[in-house]
Amino acid sequence: MSLHEAFWSASLQEWKQGYIEQDEHYMCLLCGEQVEKGIIYPVEGALYEASRFMRHHIEAVHGSVFTHLSQLDKRLTGLSDHQVNLLRLFYQGKTDAEVQNEMGIGSASTIRNHRFALKEKERQAKVFLVMMELLHEADKHQSSNDAKSSKQKNTSKDDDAAEYAAIVKRFLPNGLSGRLERFPRKQKHKLILLEEISKKFELDRFYTEREVNEILEGLYDDYVTLRRYLVDVGLMDRQADGSQYWRIAVENEGEERGAHQMNRKQELKQMYKEVETDAGVYQIKNKQNDKVFIASTKNLKTINGRKFMLQHGSHPNRDLQKDWDKYGSDAFEIEVLEKVEKKDHPYFDEKDVLEKLEDKWMKKLAPYGDRGYHVQKDPS
Repeated sequence: MSLHEAFWSASLQEWKQGYIEQDEHYMCLLCGEQVEKGIIYPVEGALYEASRFMRHHIEAVHGSVFTHLSQLDKRLTGLSDHQVNLLRLFYQGKTDAEVQNEMGIGSASTIRNHRFALKEKERQAKVFLVMMELLHEADKHQSSNDAKSSKQKNTSKDDDAAEYAAIVKRFLPNGLSGRLERFPRKQKHKLILLEEISKKFELDRFYTEREVNEILEGLYDDYVTLRRYLVDVGLMDRQADGSQYWRIAVENEGEERGAHQMNRKQELKQMYKEVETDAGVYQIKNKQNDKVFIASTKNLKTINGRKFMLQHGSHPNRDLQKDWDKYGSDAFEIEVLEKVEKKDHPYFDEKDVLEKLEDKWMKKLAPYGDRGYHVQKDPS
């Protein structure tokens, strides 16, 4: 089970403790670290059994589960930066007066109002959770009523899996170690074959364009077309400049094949073409020393790709990478500073607007020396 799957399938109690118990080990829900059962781990002169050592790991590496969760993206927490900062101070046991003094807002009564608003949000969350539990129970009841239909669907899935295997065998008789002599014309066959070819690439690994070409050329002469198709249908992604590529995991990979999954690929392809992207300027801030790195992008959805680069030690700004390696990911936060306001007229130049927007924030924050990771250009 991947870290992503484990995190979202864990219970609230497992979230609170920060790890799950599996057959032969404990797994940290915050980073995926695994601790084998039945082994005694020495820690600073003490001996810990596996579960106790996992709790020590969470405290030593992540600070606390609360700290990790408070640093998740706003889209996951549903909280504003202001609310997160309040919760952090409340978690530290600060009084209303201390919180007010530290944040420099309103008065102690203002903080009490914020506490009330957070309590209200907690009540709303409980109502939502109960409603979702009832919905899941209703779904289970409906599933039991549809048992006969489900058997028919399972038969259909088996047929789809057989069809998938037959198409792969037809075009790649020797599997991924062989050669693709011709590329199919039918869209369904193309998508099945592309999914199979994507397995030539490892998950959670970056590839240069040259590496991608070399791998695909071993399969097919027209490797450029294969590379483009893999990106177009959502099986691979890349940096805007084509400097790095990576494979995208397919939901339910290895379980559901055939027509059902191929329809999903077509949906992904359509989404890839239709989704509206936001251009803008963002910062990566080191909370340990307040140094910032500022950059712009035509697609703000690629920000996570920059985080991915840092986690794998491949970010082009070496000073930023050095501090990331030194302080760890928890010491940094990524924040969108401003989005490009698009204009619906023929003379609107998004690239020019984006450059001016980045220049504006560079002048405003001056991220040089002790304040940032940029090197100030010689005005001459």
